[in-house]
Amino acid sequence: MPDPSRLWLFVVASIALTATPGPNVLYIITRGIGQGRRAAVTSASGVESALLIHVAASALGISAIVASSAVAFTAIRWIGALYLIGLGLHAWRSDGLSVSRPVVPARGRHLFRQGFVVSLLNVKVALFFLAFLPQFVDPSGPVRPQLLLLGGVFVLAAALTDLTYALASGSLGRWLRDRPAFGRFQGRLSGTVYIGLGLSAAVTGGDSS
Repeated sequence: MPDPSRLWLFVVASIALTATPGPNVLYIITRGIGQGRRAAVTSASGVESALLIHVAASALGISAIVASSAVAFTAIRWIGALYLIGLGLHAWRSDGLSVSRPVVPARGRHLFRQGFVVSLLNVKVALFFLAFLPQFVDPSGPVRPQLLLLGGVFVLAAALTDLTYALASGSLGRWLRDRPAFGRFQGRLSGTVYIGLGLSAAVTGGDSS
């Protein structure tokens, strides 16, 4: 068990980090603006589920193995980038929304799966856990349980902040959909964000060492 003062410091750091918009948050916000609160919340649940996988992989040493393999690291990075770009191109091809046509609810499983895949294939998340969690571990105690505990706390903080972003972006999207001009470029706006996230994932973090 980490020292209580160290654990509280970790909680504060986790809240600060998860509140700062990153790729996962931008993905959730885009869902909320384009498809409403339910879509954003469902996408966020998929993202957090994948974070739990990242935590387990970090604690078991799997993330370290992937990070040390240039081939595996690059392959996962490019698969994730291409997946996001594919989502963006699909959004660009959509007709967008209009004030005369309400939002068509997307299937929950589909949204959950997409959020899960986007987060799971984000190698930056794996590297983050490898670098961040060990700093708060008490080396005199068992390491793996501490990593799982710290990872769980971080995911909880991420879930709370992502849920806040999901609800807020859903409300913003509802307001924007009452504006005719927004409906004409909503699909392109969402597509641009997804493609931008994909290009960012492809260009940055190329060195796994």
